Amino acid sequence: MARRGIIRRSIYKSPAQLRLMVEAGRVTRLALDALSAAAREGVTTLELDAIAEKVIRDAGGVPNFQLVPGYRHTICANVNADVVHAIPNDRPLQPGDIVSLDVGAEVNGWNGDAAITVVIPDPQDEARTKHAQRLSAVTHSAMWEGIARFARASHLNEVGDAVSAYVHANSKYGVLEEYIGHGIGRSMHEDPPVFNVPSPGRGPAVKAGLCVAIEPIISAGTIDTVIQDDDWTVTIKDGSLSAQWEHSVARHEGGIWVLTAEDGGAAGLAPFGITPVPIA
Repeated sequence: MARRGIIRRSIYKSPAQLRLMVEAGRVTRLALDALSAAAREGVTTLELDAIAEKVIRDAGGVPNFQLVPGYRHTICANVNADVVHAIPNDRPLQPGDIVSLDVGAEVNGWNGDAAITVVIPDPQDEARTKHAQRLSAVTHSAMWEGIARFARASHLNEVGDAVSAYVHANSKYGVLEEYIGHGIGRSMHEDPPVFNVPSPGRGPAVKAGLCVAIEPIISAGTIDTVIQDDDWTVTIKDGSLSAQWEHSVARHEGGIWVLTAEDGGAAGLAPFGITPVPIA
């Protein structure tokens, strides 16, 4: 979930606190794995919401989106032009849909947050399917560019430089500026903000103990948005398709660890020559 309200506390965690965050990341990943397997033509986003909630609760966690005041669901399910914070509903997914599934878990007072994008193939419209797949792929790669920069950065605003540079070098897509990543820990949304575009200043120092959610949110058209009458769903103003990918990531004394990836980010970071190190 892109940040909406922010809790302010120290942005750096102790080694013991980092260890406590590992399980929240693992449970969040289990929910995403289940969503990825279940998202197909004919399934409603409300059904996906129920699947994610069961996985999180069965693993001993609490869906942390439900802890956000006014939000009652486990996931945000952003279909096509709905770009962030879309409420699950009873509309079945249809061929050609692109859906971003954003979920988080709180376990023993610590939080994870992550998102994937799934494309429902349309055999009757190969061009739309390829368009959606390309949008998702660019967004996914931009996320890893941001994570790789975070692994080596001296200051946090370098992440936005990397994300934006990749998107603009490889597409004509737009990077949303209003909806961004965030710190994560005792609360799902904490300082510091994690921008996806170049921003004034250098941002806070990236050093051991910093945990953030890196989440590029990309539009195939304009970055202008409107908020729907439900006061949650944010939609791309010109109706363009959108995509989101997100991981929760920690810098620690030994290096970097992607908390919401099964392999700690090994596969995603390998092209950058970076080997993630488990949190000891």
